[in-house]
Amino acid sequence: MSAERVVLVTGGNRGIGRAIAERFVAEGYKVAVTARSGEGPMGTLTVRADVTDSAQLDAAFLQVESTLGPVEVVVANAGITKDTLLLRMSEDDFDSVVATNLGGTFRVVKRASKGMLRARWGRVILISSVVGLLGSAGQINYSSSKAALVGFARSLTRELGARGITANVVAPGFIETDMTAELPAETQAEYKKSIPAGRFATPDEVAGVVTWLASDDAAYISGAVIPVDGGLGMGH
Repeated sequence: MSAERVVLVTGGNRGIGRAIAERFVAEGYKVAVTARSGEGPMGTLTVRADVTDSAQLDAAFLQVESTLGPVEVVVANAGITKDTLLLRMSEDDFDSVVATNLGGTFRVVKRASKGMLRARWGRVILISSVVGLLGSAGQINYSSSKAALVGFARSLTRELGARGITANVVAPGFIETDMTAELPAETQAEYKKSIPAGRFATPDEVAGVVTWLASDDAAYISGAVIPVDGGLGMGH
């Protein structure tokens, strides 16, 4: 079935989003990515959209629908960080992170759900983070926005579960990306000590879980939080 399915990955031009888009392409899906700048991987349709702008998103969806067909799998991955301790965090530091990470997910999923309801089939996959449930000093804005995705997916499951639509959360831990590569070696070693697996994940290890959730094998899984964190957040 995968060859006929249309996937949209937000923030699919770099990092985890890019790896997810590449994996869907490799598995034969028709893949579109949203990006504010840059291009998605080879074999994808890149559409320009800022997830905080409903009009831009609507135009992006129309472009995907006219080129590839209705979106059947949506991966809400676009996210930003503005890390600082609570007492130094400005209202904009808080509001802008929540507007992108949570508000962006709301806008994208609301728009995608219209086609899914018509088709009576859909996969909603929200990319959260281990810090959403484990917590992280200096990330009150980010961890709050990522924790909120759990309530989002579970409420959506209760609303749309009877229509052949699932909604799940993937919670990555530390991943080998440009961001972690820039950390000093001793900081990386310190982080790895707290991870039972003793290493960071590759972006492709996250992508594999996401594509599995989109498959027919995962049709009866909804409202779940699946950690991809090497055991870092166990029980959280």
